[in-house]
Amino acid sequence: MSKDNRYINQYIRNEEERDRVYKTAELAEAFAQRAAKHDREGSFPFENFADLREAGYLKLTVPTKYGGEEISLYEFLLHQERLAYGDGSTALAVGWHLGQILHLRSSGKWPEELFASFCRSVAADGAMINTFASEASTGSPSRGGRPETTAVRTEDGWLITGRKTFSTLSPILDRFVVTAYLPDEDTTAEFLVERTDKVSVIETWDTLGMRGTGSHDVVLNGAFAPDAHRISGKGTDDGAGWLLHIPACYMGIALAARDYALDFARSYKPNNLTVPISSLPSVQQQIGQMEAELRTARSLLFATAARWDQEADNRPHMKPDLGLAKYVVTNHAIRVVDLAMRIVGGTSLSRSLPLERYYRDVRAGLHNPPMENTIIQNLAGDALSEG
Repeated sequence: MSKDNRYINQYIRNEEERDRVYKTAELAEAFAQRAAKHDREGSFPFENFADLREAGYLKLTVPTKYGGEEISLYEFLLHQERLAYGDGSTALAVGWHLGQILHLRSSGKWPEELFASFCRSVAADGAMINTFASEASTGSPSRGGRPETTAVRTEDGWLITGRKTFSTLSPILDRFVVTAYLPDEDTTAEFLVERTDKVSVIETWDTLGMRGTGSHDVVLNGAFAPDAHRISGKGTDDGAGWLLHIPACYMGIALAARDYALDFARSYKPNNLTVPISSLPSVQQQIGQMEAELRTARSLLFATAARWDQEADNRPHMKPDLGLAKYVVTNHAIRVVDLAMRIVGGTSLSRSLPLERYYRDVRAGLHNPPMENTIIQNLAGDALSEG
């Protein structure tokens, strides 16, 4: 089957997108060969990120004026899907980097000089970024808990002390953003912190799925941030559309599971049959259910991303729909992988096959933001506000 005829390529819109996505597909093929080893070890795939840097993937969402490709949210999701098709952990981890650059680009949250300097580092040197906000005592920052990490004023900056959890990309970052409470001002702020001997990574990440994201704890013991690295502005409300990189990742895992199950059904012929199991009505029923789940979710995902790209003024009001896309895609992706396991049968539980890893990885989507109860409450509030 040619690349153009594959279902995964259905949402590519033009030749420019196709050329870039096919390059990402080549990366995904290489990452798929390494995924099982990193999953078993719980190790960080440094070699994948070297490949991403070499391929220019890290600068896809950087503005063109600073040396990047400035791709749309829609195209960003195409790449994240494709990368997760090969390795979900690598895709989710790099998605935080690319997504936050897209968010900073659309919101203007950082001072322009600081943003420009960082973007040029991404384009020239492959610099990366993530925000570390979660803490053991406060849970998800999306629920509004005040950080226990503190920032204390000094003569020319801030000394930051605390411990962050779920710090994805921590093994590889030389700088990152942290949230901290300022006791003297009774407020919370963000700071861009460079990694020094005052920052340590505690390797705590040992999880059921997404084992290669490097989401360890980060401890700051009086880490210094200059005044210019305090992020005081909130910028324009962009609706947090960039967070759609999360469901796109889980959809990529579901697509990989779907294709594995289809290949198995076309080729597996038990000795009590003269034809492959794909000819059985019961298996065709499961394949049809799998396609209904998958195609419904992808349609919503890309339609929502296209709206976000096209309706800049409406982005703050799109939060219920953006949340709905995450809710639907993540849950449908879980069901797709489950159906793929049923089609393949008992051998799908083997750790020598990728389905078992897909089954574990895809469940992590339930614990990425925004959380399901928040999404449902936002949808209810949006409906009730019409009256």
